[in-house]
Amino acid sequence: MKKLFSIIICLICGLNIFAVPAEAEEEEPMASAYVLMECTTGRVLSEYNGQSKQPVGHLAKLMTALIAGELIESGQWQLDTELTASDCVSGTKGAVIWLLPGDTMTVEELLKGLIIGNANDAAAVLAENISGSREDFVMDMNARAFDLGMRDTRFTSPEGYDDESSYSTAIDIGYLCRALSEIECLVPYFTTWRDFLRDGATELVNENTFARTYDGMIGWKASHSEDSGWCIAAGAEKDDMRCAAVVLGSPDEDSRFDLARKLLKDGFSKYTITIPGFSSEFMKPVAVRGGTSENVDIEAKSLFGLVVPKSDTSLTSVMVLPLYVHAPVEKGRKVGSIAFYNGDLMMLETDLVAKEDVEAMTIRMAIEKLLVKLCKL
Repeated sequence: MKKLFSIIICLICGLNIFAVPAEAEEEEPMASAYVLMECTTGRVLSEYNGQSKQPVGHLAKLMTALIAGELIESGQWQLDTELTASDCVSGTKGAVIWLLPGDTMTVEELLKGLIIGNANDAAAVLAENISGSREDFVMDMNARAFDLGMRDTRFTSPEGYDDESSYSTAIDIGYLCRALSEIECLVPYFTTWRDFLRDGATELVNENTFARTYDGMIGWKASHSEDSGWCIAAGAEKDDMRCAAVVLGSPDEDSRFDLARKLLKDGFSKYTITIPGFSSEFMKPVAVRGGTSENVDIEAKSLFGLVVPKSDTSLTSVMVLPLYVHAPVEKGRKVGSIAFYNGDLMMLETDLVAKEDVEAMTIRMAIEKLLVKLCKL
C-alpha cells in the first residue's frame, strides 16, 4: 500500500514537471511615461501614463527654443542679431558656455549653446532678451504652453532646473514637439551632434545621439536630471509622416533611446496618412427657400490627412444635411456636417458650408422674375 502511494506521488510530481508554464507577464515599460504622437494631426498612436504629471527637467528648454524660433520665423530676430548677457548669467548652474555679464553672442550662437550644448546660461540670455526679465519669460512660457493645449504643464525656469512645482506630461511635451516640427529654422541645430563656438574654443556635444545615429531625425532633445530621470523627445520623418516619441523618467541613458526608437519604428511601420474623400454624388446642392436661387452648392470646410493603421486604411463617412435652408445664405455659412470614421473611431468631423451667396428674394425681384417669364411666353 505504501509502495502504491509513493508511485502516485511520483506521478503527480512528474505531471508538475511537464505542466505548461503560465504566460509571462507583460514587460514593464522602460519609463515612467511615454507617448507616440503623429505631428501633423496630433493623434496619439500609443501612450503609457501619457497624462500623468511628471518632472521633465531640461526638456523645458524646448519651450525656450520654440519661443526664440518663432521670433526668427516672424522676422523679429535674425540669426546674426547680437544679444548681450546681463547679470542673469552670474552663478549659472549646470551645463554652460561660460558667458559673463557684458558678453555678446548672436542668436545663432546662443541657439547652438541652448540646443546642442544644453547651456543654461544661453537659455537665460535668450529668455531675458525675449521678455525683458526671467520672471516675465516664465509667464510667457506658460502662456504659450496654454495656447498649445498643454493643460497639465507648469514651467518655472527657461533652463528647466529641477523644481517640485514644475511639471508636464508626455502628451503635453508631444504638443510642444508638434509646434517645434513647424519651426524649420531650428532643424539644423536639433540635428547637429557636435559643434563649436568661439572659433573652436568651446565644444558643444548633443546629448541626443539620435542626431547622428537615427535616419530621418528632425529633432529634438535628450536630457537627464536627478528628479526627472533620463528623458527624450525625439522626432523623425518618413514617407511624408512625422512622429514624435516622448519618453519620461527612464532608469538609464540607453533605455530611453531604446524605447524612443521602438516607438518611432512602430509609428512608421504600423500607420500611414490618408486623405479623406467622398463621392461628389453625395454633395448634391441643398434646397434654398425664399432665395434668388433654388439651391446652393456645398463643400467641406476643412479636409486634411488622417493617420490610420496600415492594416485598415478604409474610411467611412456620415453626412448630416437639412432638407432645405432659408435665404439669405452667405458664402461659408455652415449648412451641415460630415464625419469620417476608421472602424468605430471618428477621425475627423468638419462643417459642410455654402460655396456661394444666395440672396433673399424680395417682392421686386419676384415681380421682375415673373415678368421675364411672361415675356418668354
